[in-house]
Amino acid sequence: MSAVTTFLARRCGHTKLNITDIITYLYLFFGVVIMFGPILWLVLSSFKTAAEVIKFPPRLLPYRQDTIVVEGYDDPLPLFEVTLDDGSTIKLAQVRRIGLEGQMIDPANPGEIIKVHINDRKPIESVVFGLENYIEGVQSFNFGRYLRNSVVVTVFATILTLLINSMAAFALSKYRFRGRTTIFLIMIGTLMVPLSVVLVPVFLVITKVGWNNNLLGVIVPGAATPTGVFLLRQYMLTIPDELIDAARIDGASEWRIYSQIILPLARPALAVLTIFSVMWRWNDFLWPLIVLSRSEFFTLQVGLNSFQGELNVQWHLILAMTMLTLLPITVVFAFLQRHITTGIATTGLK
Repeated sequence: MSAVTTFLARRCGHTKLNITDIITYLYLFFGVVIMFGPILWLVLSSFKTAAEVIKFPPRLLPYRQDTIVVEGYDDPLPLFEVTLDDGSTIKLAQVRRIGLEGQMIDPANPGEIIKVHINDRKPIESVVFGLENYIEGVQSFNFGRYLRNSVVVTVFATILTLLINSMAAFALSKYRFRGRTTIFLIMIGTLMVPLSVVLVPVFLVITKVGWNNNLLGVIVPGAATPTGVFLLRQYMLTIPDELIDAARIDGASEWRIYSQIILPLARPALAVLTIFSVMWRWNDFLWPLIVLSRSEFFTLQVGLNSFQGELNVQWHLILAMTMLTLLPITVVFAFLQRHITTGIATTGLK
């Protein structure tokens, strides 16, 4: 911690701040706000009530109106701070509202109704981090089934992606054959093809083989990714060819060279591709929405769409469930993020 503090406290002026230090800190602060501001808003808004989420102007913290239990009333009554004619204030509980008039009572003397104009009262609020949104959200749709489907899609799609991409990268990096560079360039060129162009052809193929409303229709089409092939090929180019030649002299098969030499040495790049693949598959929404129409096959991202009705959108539940769907991918990224810098930094180095 002291090393981090020392690093953050460094100044170009050594003893005092100069214009370079001020610009640097402002730039860093602006970057932090841009990157983490929406995440902070999402976390705090997931605890807000439905009315608080759509309140304007919006507030950052999850405020809720205080209530009080009064004898003779079944439900807790909302508390207000009422300004009297003499300028003094008093805490009253509202029984009901009729037009511009609020019928209030003193909790200490609930027998007398006090009529107050709504402009003369202000709700008494406090910050509350309640779990009601999470509980209601989990109970409102089949969270367990959607979570299982997302895990199945993510795990098997990632395994298939690693297998196919690593085999293609091995062939393009360690075999000498005519057209190798052309094949690689064509594969990389597919990155420039918009997703909307291939959606219809791929959907027709999936329909033809009968993988509609099947998790295979979500897993298989995106298994081979040009990004993964490029990343692994560039890393495998750094593996000395002499290791492969020595293994061949010792009688090792090509499959054994791939599985026992190439894959262990390419572990940092495989870790990076694993993280990317998990993030892609877990957060994918458009393709599962197209392929899956039966709710028992929905992933979490598609299941969240069920909170959006024709006349009403339950934003407070969407925000809470979005937080739950982000937790697994956040944990995976937190544990494996160090491999990203290691794998990318060493990719393509000789």
